[in-house]
Order: sequence, then structure tokens, then C-alpha cells
Amino acid sequence: MKRILPTALRAHALVFGATIAVAASATMTPAEVKQLDGPLTPVGAERAGNADGTIPAWTGKWLGVPSGVSYTQGERYPDPYASEKPLAVITPQNMQQYESKLTEGEKALFKKYPNTFKMLVYPSHRDFRISEGKYKAIREWAARTTTTSDYNGLHNFPPLAPFPIPKTGIELMWNLRFASDIVAENATYDQAVIYPNGNIAWGKTAYVIYAPVGADVFDPKNPLNSKSFYRQTTLLPLSDRGTIITGYEMWDQEGTDTRRTWVYNPGTRRVRQAPEFGFDQPDGAGGFRTVDDDRLFNGSGQRYDWKIVGKREVYIPYDNYKLMDPKIKYSSILTPGHENMDYMRFELHRVWVLEATLKTGFRHQYAKRVLYLDEDTWNAVAADNYDARGTLWRTNFAPTLYAYDAKDFYPPSCFYHDLISGAYLADRLSNEETMPSLIADEKSNESYYSPDAIRGAGK
Repeated sequence: MKRILPTALRAHALVFGATIAVAASATMTPAEVKQLDGPLTPVGAERAGNADGTIPAWTGKWLGVPSGVSYTQGERYPDPYASEKPLAVITPQNMQQYESKLTEGEKALFKKYPNTFKMLVYPSHRDFRISEGKYKAIREWAARTTTTSDYNGLHNFPPLAPFPIPKTGIELMWNLRFASDIVAENATYDQAVIYPNGNIAWGKTAYVIYAPVGADVFDPKNPLNSKSFYRQTTLLPLSDRGTIITGYEMWDQEGTDTRRTWVYNPGTRRVRQAPEFGFDQPDGAGGFRTVDDDRLFNGSGQRYDWKIVGKREVYIPYDNYKLMDPKIKYSSILTPGHENMDYMRFELHRVWVLEATLKTGFRHQYAKRVLYLDEDTWNAVAADNYDARGTLWRTNFAPTLYAYDAKDFYPPSCFYHDLISGAYLADRLSNEETMPSLIADEKSNESYYSPDAIRGAGK
């Protein structure tokens, strides 16, 4: 794979082959921190565009609502690029022309669905930024960040990018884990598994998270910074209706047990602790994806060895405002074989390629995972998951957009494609639901996520 390394990173000898077995806890040097106000953006991306201009330089000119856009909190996010037309349409017939900028999963989808799969490529944009409070915290704290001795926790970490210049796979994995921690998320999401015969298995989940470390103004003295809270209530299917899962992730702990989870069972009306919740337990409608598939990767990385494969230019789903448009119904999005590609916007961006290989003696459905992380946000936007035989089994997309109220990047939906069975899961759909809320509210407190709270909420 061709590696695209900025001069600033080459100067500091990034070790792309380093895995979890290599000491990953070295802090940034003062010279590296200065790069975040120089050749690199405040989160560690390259400021410059690429050589031919197809990837623009980072401007970060918009914080919150972009100029010329009318938006009121609680509304759907207007698309600032709605007037743009595709620069190219990639099809199975012309795919070879673009092959060097496609993931293995994208190429596999072209091969499996030669009559329907396509990618609409639009102009690339790097116009949005997050709060200055977060940028300031990264500058001040990233130079102090270290991992615990077993790499399963962190000390002295800032929000968003604990390792803005990642030197090892484990550091890059930690950037991925922090990337999705918007301070609050309160939403009802629909899920659908679309089978090759046209049948659909529906799911619906009320989903609430609270991540204090993701607040606009980073408070290093907040004791809750070391936890990320979650609560999930199943509304569909009816057989699981009323099941509530709650708990928290601990960012600063050693050991294998860095997650605390409790489950309320409506049949028994009891709450029990679920110490093994996570990893490859089936989740979502029809049990189609794994718990740690959420937003392509979620939770502890302890079962894998992690390696930075390189950095490359890839067509990824970006600025996907159509996927939250209430005028676009599920019946239009959920087409046979794969999502309706007319509603998917792809742009050319630089991505980090992160590879996870299952450790000897550990169990997981996926023997290898390849994750593609957008350099500007650290979010995983595409993933290829392999089975124990080395076969590419599932390829997944997490389209992204900029949420004006949260002043952060957010996945409006996710798509998980089973390349063997031909079925796929559409997750985090909200077009026909109430607009998700991404600002702190009365649920942004520790007690809401306690076992006593779900015991009282159960019916």
C-alpha cells in the first residue's frame, strides 16, 4: 500500500508497523505540539491539500452553523453543499480507473452488485472545526498522555485526540475510541436488516449517551471525565421490547474489565450485571452486527493486536446530510442488496488505515479488521471485517456529517454489508423519527445510568 506521509510526520519517524506489543505510552515532544499550530491542524491532520488539489487544504472556517445557512436548534441540519453536482460516478464498468482510491470493501461491493452499486463522488470539503476549548485541551494535555501498562487505559488525556501524532497502532485506536464521544446524544434510532429475498427485520432503540470529556470546555478537574455513560432501551422487535442496557466505559483503568454494564429484563423485572457485555455478542436488528461494531468500532481493543498500515487517499462517505432528511423515507433508502447509493455522498479524503489482528488465545467473530479513519475527525468511516479463513466477510460504512448544535462530527447512519449472504443492516436511521438531540440535557448526569435508574424505569 502506498503511504502518504507529511514531512512533519516523517521527521518524527512514525513507526507504522508498531503493534500493541510495543511501548505505546511515550508522550509528544514540545516540538510535536507546536506542529498542531503549523503544518498540522489542532487535531493532528495535515493542513495542506494534496498535490492535484482534489483534496483541499483544511480551512476550519465554520464553527457551528455555516455562513449562508438558516438553522434553528432542534431542526434537521440543512445541507451546506446541496447545490453541488457529482464530479464523477464510479461504476463496475469504470472502477479500474479509480481503484487505487477504493477500499477492499468498496471493490467487493462493485463486484457483488454489478448492476446496482455505484459511488457518486462530489467535491471534497474541510470547512468545519470543533470548539477552541477542545483544541486548547489537546495542545495542553496530549503532551502528557500515556497509556496504562497494559494499554487498556489512559492517563492525563484530553478530549477527542489523546494522540494527535500517533506513533503506534494502539495510539491510533485510542483516537478512534475518543472520536465518537460527543458530550450527549439522545435519540430514537430505527434499524433494518434487508435480506436478499426482500424480507426486512425491524428494530428500534432509544439511545442515550453522556460523555463529559467531550464538553466544549474541557474541565480537567471533572472526576467524570474518566467515564463515558450509555443507556439503551429496546422498542423493537416486540420480543425484546422493554429491555434496558445501561453502564459506563472507564477510560483510565487497567485490566480486562474496563466496562460496567447492567441489563433490565422485562420478563423477570430484574436487573443483573452483565460482565461479559461487549466484543462480538450479537446486537442490532436480527443480531446482525456485534456490540463492538457500533459506529464500526466501539469498546475495548484488548482482544486484538493493532497496527498502523499507512495513510492514503480514499473515497469515503462524507457530508451525508441526505441520510437525515425526513423527506427521504426508509422505503427509498433501503433498496435490495445495499442502501440506495443515490443518497450517499462520497468525497476524496486522506485516511489512516488501522489494522486489528485477533490475538492468539482470544475469541471474536472477526479474525481481522481494517478500519479507515478520517484524518480530520479520527472517526472510522469505513471498515472491512475478515473471518477466520481470511475471507472478507463484512464491509461497513459510517457516513459522517457536521452537527451544527454539537459543533462536532456525527454519523447519521451506518450500513453493514454481509458479502457472503447478501443481507445488510441499516443502523441509526432517524429520517422517520424525532430529530436526535446532541446537546446536554437532564439525562446528562451519572445517576441516570445507574442500575437503580433502569430498575425504576422498567415496566
